[in-house]
Amino acid sequence: MPAEEPRQFVSEEIIPAAGTGRAADMARGEPGLPIRFTWRQAEYRVVGVIHRWKTSGPCHHGSGEMYLRRHWYRIRTDPPAVMTVYCERQARSRQRVKSRWFLYTLEPEGPGEGDDPGGRF
Repeated sequence: MPAEEPRQFVSEEIIPAAGTGRAADMARGEPGLPIRFTWRQAEYRVVGVIHRWKTSGPCHHGSGEMYLRRHWYRIRTDPPAVMTVYCERQARSRQRVKSRWFLYTLEPEGPGEGDDPGGRF
């Protein structure tokens, strides 16, 4: 049996295809997960959502309040892969416009168990 490839840390920008954000996500007040995106000059299509979650962090100005920072998605794609992507809620710099979507990890496609019900496209 061949050795399984490990999860690979990437942390690189992805470019969402215009107009492909999921309307159902936006209706819940979340960023619209792009159905298609480009990474390293290759186009990927999201075929399923395995898991979704959010992370928070303290106010950067010392008020003690907590703010929603990132929306995370573990997804299946075509070409076949399992990716963890996230959306930054706020731009990292006011000086320049930066991407809000990033590929965090990449791994070979695994079995379909654990898919989020309703996460199929």
